[in-house]
This record gives sequence, C-alpha cells and structure tokens, in this order.
Amino acid sequence: MNIDKWINDIITTRERCTIPIMTHPGIEMIGATVKDAVQNGKIHAQAINELSNKYPSKAATVIMDLTVEAEAFGSAIAFPENDMPHILGSLVDSAGIQGLQIPSLSSGRISEYITANKMAVEMITDKPVFAGVIGPFSLAGRLYGMSEIMVACYLEPDTIALLLEKCSRFIEMYCMELKRTGCSGVIIAEPAAGLLSNEDCLQFSSVYIKSVIDHVQDESFMVTLHNCGNIGQCTDAMLYTGAKAYHFGNAISMIEALKQSPADVLVMGNINPVAVLRMMSPEQIEKEVLSLLEQTAESPNFVLSTGCDVPPCVPAENIQAYYNALSVFNSRI
Repeated sequence: MNIDKWINDIITTRERCTIPIMTHPGIEMIGATVKDAVQNGKIHAQAINELSNKYPSKAATVIMDLTVEAEAFGSAIAFPENDMPHILGSLVDSAGIQGLQIPSLSSGRISEYITANKMAVEMITDKPVFAGVIGPFSLAGRLYGMSEIMVACYLEPDTIALLLEKCSRFIEMYCMELKRTGCSGVIIAEPAAGLLSNEDCLQFSSVYIKSVIDHVQDESFMVTLHNCGNIGQCTDAMLYTGAKAYHFGNAISMIEALKQSPADVLVMGNINPVAVLRMMSPEQIEKEVLSLLEQTAESPNFVLSTGCDVPPCVPAENIQAYYNALSVFNSRI
C-alpha cells in the first residue's frame, strides 16, 4: 500500500473517518480473555479481524500492550485473566545500565506479537493494519522505574541517555520486523513523555523517536506517535519527530493540537475511552462524538479516534453509538 496516497485520500475526502485504538471488544467477541490475547498471537489476530469485519474503521490496530518490550529485556510481568499485563518492579539501576543487553526478537512474547501482526495482515486486506510498540522514554521508565527516571534525567543525564539509546535500538529493530510482516505502519506509544516539559521531551524522547522514524518510515510504512499524557506542553517536541500522524489523548484540546500541527499530517484523537465510551449512555456518547467532529470540522486532516486503548467491558451499544455519531456527521456534509 502506498501510505502517502492513503493519507492524502483521507485529507482530501469530504467525509470523516475513524481509527479507534480498540482490541478488547474483539477479544470479548471471540470469547477469549485478555490473558489469551496477549500471550497467543493467533487469538490476538482473530480479535483484530473480528473487529475489522464488524466496524468500518479506516485501519485496524493491535492492542496497546506496554509490557511486551520490557518483558523482552527481562522485566517480570503479571498476567491478570481479564486485564492488561503489568510490570512487577524495576529491572535495572544506574550501575546496571552499562551491562544491560539489547534482547533478540525471540525474547519474551515478541514473537507472538509479530505473529499477531502477520496474521492480521493476511486476514485483513481491505485496509491497513497498524502494529504497536512502546516509545523509548516509556520503555526506559518501565525498566528503571518512573519516579527514579524522572529524577535521574536531571542528576544522571548521560546514564539515562545510554539507557534510552539501548531502548531505541531495540524498538527500531522491532519496528523493522513488524514492517516485514506487511503492516502499513506502527503506533509508537510514548505516554510517559507527557510528564516532561517540551525541552525535556525533545531531549529524552523525541530525538530517539526521530532516529527510529528516519530508519523505518517511508511511502509504504508510516509512524503514528501517541502521547496521551501530553496536555499541550510538549506538542512541538512531538512534531519534531517527523511522524506522518500524531495521536492525542483526552487531556489535550484537539483544536489546539490541530492548530500546531502541519496540515499534511494526520491528527487523531481524542474521545475518552473510559469516561465516555465505557461510562456514558449511547445517547451521551453520540452527543460527545458529534461535538468533537463539529469542533474539528475545519481541519480535513483530523481523524476521529479514542484518546487511548478502549478498555475491556465497554458495552457493544456504546461502541455502536460512537460509529453512529460519525455516520450522522457525514450525512450532514
């Protein structure tokens, strides 16, 4: 797929489209558990395919699992039956960074995620499939400890730079393999960078992401940079990376994000997946989605999305209300 043409078609088409980050409803639709999907690539791909068949999304996305890469490095992971995995403690301190080894792509569950993406591409032929990886600062924070890395960025910046370099080298290697599966792009999830100022985000996140993007992004493969922690203070640092798309969480004003972003990149967001999709009634959801679409009506590069991954146990009628609102908006154009 020529991804540049795909992006241009979205921008030049009058009707709006949506790309929610959504896998959990598909897992539930096939009768599997979250633990099944994050440990078995075949089940994961089946869930993605089920959603692709049911809902008219412009692209298919994999689950946003921010433990996969940390596990590959050696972090201990807990696997609840019906919730996302979580990391048990930090893996490395300042003294251990020098000896930290960059893992192979056969480590942990990486091979299952490669399988999931490869199978999804084989099953879904009418739209692009976007893989997912964690960003370098978010990965480093999981290996080192988030509180600890926030302090170390100021007290030991050279040490943290070495950790970030190792993280970004692994992420680049992983992205290249995901590209070989036939995926049309990858969503790099960098939520921890939302804790940083614009200057610090540039230094400890964006320069490393830009290096990855420079090596993997081309006319057939795009990078979408996701930062749901950004409240507006580090949007410029995000844009420095040169990604073809930017994905924002519900903490930011989409109007302001669109004003800052170039008109030739996609800007995605930012319906709250919990407070809106999970907690509101279908009628309230339609109202919220229509309001966002109306506010962004003058920005043809806007793509309706969720602010982050849709959680488990969102009622099917709520998801349908999200899509109904998009249909209503497009019918008025």
